[in-house]
Amino acid sequence: MTHSADNNSAYETDALIAEDIGAYLDQHQNKSLLRFITCGSVDDGKSTLIGRLLYDSKMIFEDQLAALEADSKKVGTQGQEIDFALLVDGLAAEREQGITIDVAYRFFATEKRKFIVADTPGHEQYTRNMVTGASTADLAVILVDARKGVLVQTRRHSYLAHLLGIKHLVLAVNKMDLVDYDQQIFDGIVAEYSAFAEEIGIEAFTAIPISGFKGDNITNAPSPQTEWYDGPALIDHLESVEIANIAAQERAFRMPVQWVNRPNLDFRGFSGLIGSGTVAPGDAVRIVPSGKTSTVKSIVTYDGELKEAVAGQSVTLTLEDEVDCSRGDVISTADNPPEASDQFEATIVWLDEEALKPGRGYWLKLASQMVTATIAEPKYEINVNTMDHLAAKTLQLNSIGVAEVHTERPITFEPYTDSRSLGGFILVDKITNATVGAGMLHFSLRRAQNVHWQATTITRDDHAGMKNQKPRVLWFTGLSGSGKSTIANAVEQRLNLMNRHTFLLDGDNVRHGLNKDLGFTEADRIENIRRVGEVAKLMTDAGLIVLTAFISPFRAERDMVRSMMDECEFIEIFVDTPLEVAEERDVKGLYKKARSGELKNFTGIDSPYEAPAEPEIRVNTVEMTVDEAADHIVSQIMPLK
Repeated sequence: MTHSADNNSAYETDALIAEDIGAYLDQHQNKSLLRFITCGSVDDGKSTLIGRLLYDSKMIFEDQLAALEADSKKVGTQGQEIDFALLVDGLAAEREQGITIDVAYRFFATEKRKFIVADTPGHEQYTRNMVTGASTADLAVILVDARKGVLVQTRRHSYLAHLLGIKHLVLAVNKMDLVDYDQQIFDGIVAEYSAFAEEIGIEAFTAIPISGFKGDNITNAPSPQTEWYDGPALIDHLESVEIANIAAQERAFRMPVQWVNRPNLDFRGFSGLIGSGTVAPGDAVRIVPSGKTSTVKSIVTYDGELKEAVAGQSVTLTLEDEVDCSRGDVISTADNPPEASDQFEATIVWLDEEALKPGRGYWLKLASQMVTATIAEPKYEINVNTMDHLAAKTLQLNSIGVAEVHTERPITFEPYTDSRSLGGFILVDKITNATVGAGMLHFSLRRAQNVHWQATTITRDDHAGMKNQKPRVLWFTGLSGSGKSTIANAVEQRLNLMNRHTFLLDGDNVRHGLNKDLGFTEADRIENIRRVGEVAKLMTDAGLIVLTAFISPFRAERDMVRSMMDECEFIEIFVDTPLEVAEERDVKGLYKKARSGELKNFTGIDSPYEAPAEPEIRVNTVEMTVDEAADHIVSQIMPLK
């Protein structure tokens, strides 16, 4: 791993490599690791800077250097000189346009520290890529083109870096060689950025005048061209800045449990990555959210037991007591545990092409916890260019907003400003399994702490026992005109003759009262089904067999209602009728209105219907009469006791 370089552009080669390779590798393994990102406006020189760092740290093989020299002549932007950006911009589209699109990760090392650097794109449409790179970074290098000064994208990326909790910021004023290393230009840019940084809450940053292409103030400072500069070289600053894991060791102990390690009957341990603090045998700990307490018996690793473990280490803890602890729980300091709640305020960065659907159930993953969560209509969207708060009903791709988050059960958390591991989360679409959002928790809502479930003496089992039946939800779904309500009514008549206690919730009837305030937009349809699901849940608590007849076009909302019920209590009945047959029936004349444009957002015409993938019962109304369909359904669900 070598190349020919001038004497001023290389880090010192460690003599141990030649003298004792084993000792060198051991020393290298124990070096601290700093993760940082480069970001800024388009063509500010981010990729060139990283290429220069790789070049100067001798992390390039000779064949890579030869290829770089050839590529520089072919597609480079520096004439006949080496274009360092090509070391990082690997996509064909990036090389052709001279821009960064994807997040490129590169590794390099000096004698003091190891580094993983993420080159993030500057274009606004790739904000989600920048957020991905920044989510694990300890430091951000914000590049500014000395010719252009502080731009809109500079402000955006600075705000995002601050929002994502990056404590250390470097303002690298790049391309100083193109402005003749003018100190006044540098000082003016620093003054302008300082005013902006103060506005958004950035308390401190380090400003360095550099030339990624020429190498000024990258490895040594000051360079001959910037003798007026009295600060550190970029690499010196990167080697000395405090790493997040070291700072995390000073906070209270937290370890999200990833796995209950039970290889045999005589061993039971709890494995995870320590998020903050330190732990040692004999320490009193508390399991959250259960609140059970115990004492650490031992700290087990692959290499043997430890006397102490610190933030950033993956370990297995054994406890003195047999306590209930499973994946998703958090083991913490006994006298300073984290909170648990099911309602929060959070900042959300939307990462998906399809907009946020308020009220829809998404998977929320926080540390090792995975729960269903719904996002309320945003309180506001943040214009990251002006910092203005804008009214918004949803969030589009790359949008950032503040909204309330509700989870199906309490989760253990800390504010993101205090803990990335227990304050940062992602949102996952339940159907596609795509990551659609990333969020930072602010605080739990006060009502979540003041509202508690009131225990009652008569239980749902008592209600069901009095009726001599098992509660069920028979969820009829299908297109308008498929026959859902007619078949559901026929099924209820048959159950009534069997002395079963039932109630039919019909889509049209519910919209006369409970849901009269809702329209037919996608968001309103989601809320419509959520409310009906909550009502159905209460009715099953009363021991009833609930029949519901709703188009309920989206799988995610039907799955959301299923998740509210006990196991095997939700029975999805797909009334399978082709669109052309349903439209031919058109008893209410709705398809005709939809086709003429009088009725918007009509399922099957200009709004989608997602057919059930695996319904418990399917009836085809083209092949079956109403009575045949009702008899078939009753035969499938009986006995209901």
